[in-house]
Amino acid sequence: MNNIKAILLMGILSVILITIGQAVGGTQGATLFLLISLGMNLFSYFYSDKMAIKMTRSQPVSEQEAPELYAIIRNLAQRAQLPMPKVYITPSQQPNAFATGRNPDHAAVAVTEGLLHLCDRDELEGVLAHELAHIANRDILVSTIAAAFAGAITWIANMIQWGAIFGGMRGDDEEGGGIGALVLAMLAPIAATIVQLAISRSREYGADELGARIAGKPDGLANALLKLENAAHRIPMQVSPAASHMFITNPLSAQSFARIFSTHPPIQERVQRLRQMR
Repeated sequence: MNNIKAILLMGILSVILITIGQAVGGTQGATLFLLISLGMNLFSYFYSDKMAIKMTRSQPVSEQEAPELYAIIRNLAQRAQLPMPKVYITPSQQPNAFATGRNPDHAAVAVTEGLLHLCDRDELEGVLAHELAHIANRDILVSTIAAAFAGAITWIANMIQWGAIFGGMRGDDEEGGGIGALVLAMLAPIAATIVQLAISRSREYGADELGARIAGKPDGLANALLKLENAAHRIPMQVSPAASHMFITNPLSAQSFARIFSTHPPIQERVQRLRQMR
């Protein structure tokens, strides 16, 4: 059900982008923005993992450097019938983690330094199982493309608004432009953000459930989520808002604006669902 919902929401994002093109440039604009949409999908498909690693400044770690971490991930990957992912450490004292990659054969898992210091083994297993669940469900590609679409829609809308301010949109005929395009440019980013949030939140619930099954018990993940949420309010993380959706808990929770537009469902609700799986 989550996959069907995600595909539907992705279709809505594509329609929003093409509709902006139609409003701005008529048929030619719609065609141009369709090509942009296809290009973004291809770029995100092949380079989403590299973008995520670079944006978070994560560094690869060898098995000799982190033998226990490798042992946990390898054991969980075998349970989930997944290939061993690449392993990274993110230089942040905020406890958190994320997974990236277009498919299980090109996946990576990154954990922050703070996560390794805060969580016990059961909690660490729960967090890592959650991230492997994202890989198994192929959530990462969908959420990355959604973030790229939302960002592009917002950027294009801003350009239209600035063009209107400086007199660059005087037309109002069937080929696009005018007041209709300006109104759409103001509403489209809001709609795109809502769609992106819906995609991200639905994927988190699914990864929590599958992750608890991979780990063999839900309490480890539930306890870890409570610890991570509390720490996120006390320990800031220097990360781009465009990358915040990837993490198991919102790394920007301490920011009031980020809480309003959070890409993650409420921690208490996630924990309650996990407790009910006992």
